[in-house]
Order: sequence, then structure tokens, then C-alpha cells
Amino acid sequence: MHSVGSILTHPSAAVEAYIQSPTVSSFHIGNLTIHFYAIMILLGIIVAVWLTAKRWKALGGTFDQILDLTIISVPCGIVGARLYHVITTPDRYFGPDGNWVDIFKIWNGGLGIWGAVFLGALGAWAWCRHRHYPMALLADCLAPALLIAQAIGRWGNWFNQELHGSCTTLPWGLILNESALELPMENAGTCPITGPYHPTFLYEMIWNLIGAALLLGMTSFIRKRFKAGSAFAFYVMWYTLGRTWIELLRVDPAVWVLGLRINVWVSICVFVAAAVVFVILQRKGSTTKRLSALLTRVTAYEAKIEAGKISHKEVSSQLESERKAQADEEKAIRKQRHEALVAERQAYEDAKKRVLARKHEQKAAHEAEEDEEKDD
Repeated sequence: MHSVGSILTHPSAAVEAYIQSPTVSSFHIGNLTIHFYAIMILLGIIVAVWLTAKRWKALGGTFDQILDLTIISVPCGIVGARLYHVITTPDRYFGPDGNWVDIFKIWNGGLGIWGAVFLGALGAWAWCRHRHYPMALLADCLAPALLIAQAIGRWGNWFNQELHGSCTTLPWGLILNESALELPMENAGTCPITGPYHPTFLYEMIWNLIGAALLLGMTSFIRKRFKAGSAFAFYVMWYTLGRTWIELLRVDPAVWVLGLRINVWVSICVFVAAAVVFVILQRKGSTTKRLSALLTRVTAYEAKIEAGKISHKEVSSQLESERKAQADEEKAIRKQRHEALVAERQAYEDAKKRVLARKHEQKAAHEAEEDEEKDD
């Protein structure tokens, strides 16, 4: 297997640096076939769980809580990712040359991130609601971990020789092996059938790692300046921004809508939705400090449940009472702010009226003086 940056003479040029596709995509242990695509996905999940747990524990949670959430959300995410891929590329499975049985062969590639995020988040939300964990806090802890997991997972596309871009003359172009030459392409360009092509998997990996580094480096600033859930909104906006331009380079078959690949439209719509959610969070969301205090209390209650000092029903009742009290407090604060704004507005209007009245009096006095001068 050649490594990234191998040097080889290629028909399209003299001696160039390029990225050579691997010659294998799997290996065998007895009768068991292990796919590198699956290994990359698994490695990404492991790293994401570790990093999310580390950030979660710093806010008052435990590793076991993240492990339970992982057991629920990862299977949901995988199912959602596969469903999204099948829905957005139906010809591969239901077209003239398609085979619907291939839907279940996920080791061949084909996982859509937005399906994973949607169903995975839905599963996580259901569990958080059941266990009284603050979902916004979990989303913020998960945001940079997701980007790193996606970056690792993109190497699975390299092993499968899929999801590359159009032809390129750049020195880091991707060269395909003979085994990938039968893969369908759209508007690939005029280079030889083996490439070189834009290594879009590499572009996305780098983009995701930059985003993860920014989120990790700005964690303290985001938590102090913005409401809980904002880091996840930033993650969505960052990823969709990159996915839009990267998607425009890809040549794998896709559904086209109004001249653009469907994933481009999805990225644009999700970016706008994330921006709207971010604005709403700043107005109606809770602070990270408040939700961290809630998580700390929930963790303490769970310890008491395990020790048999309190029942789960009693905990639910207590937390529900606290939630209602907090909601009433926030409602009262919003009411006070509204009344203060109304009072400020009224004071401004009153002052404006006084100024206008004074100007009117001055004008009337000035006109009266002019009239007197004319009489004289």
C-alpha cells in the first residue's frame, strides 16, 4: 500500500506528488472480514465518547452517563445516517442497476451525517429527558467531538475510494486503483480515469479539525459569552459552511435540485436553521453555569439512588419541582425586564414631549418678539 504523498510517474504528468489510494479496504481474521471503513467509524466513535465524557465530567456529570447515552444514540445515529444516504441517493438501491439488499451493506460506505445527527440527537434527547440531563449542555460537550469523529471517519472513504472530487492538477490529487474504476461519476473532468481527483475526504477532514480546534480553544469564551447550546449551533454552522463548498467538488451520483446537489441545499437550509436557533438560544436559553449546577444535582441524586437512599420517582418529582420553580423565576425575570423596558420607553417619550413642548414655547416666544418688533 502506498502512503499519502507517494511519488510516482503518472500518465498525466512527469514526476508528481499525489495521494495514492490504498490497495486494500479490508482484511480477514479467519472467516471474519474486517473493513477499514468500519474501523475508522469505530475509532471516531471511541474518540468522540472519550472527549465528550471529559467535557461532560468537567460540568458535573460522569462517564457512565455518557456511556449510557452512547448506547442509545450511536445505533440511532447509524440507522439515521444510512436512511439519509438511501433517501438522497435512491438510484443506487432502487434504480435500474440498483439492488435494495445493498441498503444493509453499510461496510461498503454510504452514511449521511445529517441523518446521523437527527436520529442520534433524537435518541439522546429522549434519554436526557428520561434521566433529566440538560440536552443543551450535552450538545455543547459533543460539538468538537463530533467534528473530530467525522474527520477520522472520512479516512474510511479513502479506503473505499469513494466520495472524491473532480479532476485536478494540484500536487495532492487523489489517484484511484483499478478496483475503483467502475464507480459511477458525474462531471468528473478530462483527466485519466484513474485521476488525479480532488481528495474531498481530506478537505473535509482538515476543515473539521480546524473547527474542532476553534471550538475547543474558545470553550471558555463561548460558555461565558453565549447561552448553553451555542457551541453546537456553531458546530452546525461551521460544518455546513465547509460541506457546501466541498460538496460542489464531488462527482459521485446525487439527486440534483435546481442545478445543485441535494446535499448543498440541505447544508444551506441547516446553516440557516442553526443561525436561527442560535439567536433564539440567546433570548430564551439557559446559561451553561445554571445547567451545570442542574447536572451536578442530578448526578448527586443518581448516587443516592444507587445507594438506596432515595427512589427514582422521588428524584423525578424533586427535579420537576425545581424545573417549575426555575421556569417561574425566569418568567418573573423576563417580566421585570419587559416592565423596565416599557418604563424606559415611556420615560423617553415623556422627555421627548417635554423637549418638543419647550421648543414650541421658544418658537412661539420668538414669533411674538418678531411681531412686537414689527409693531414698533
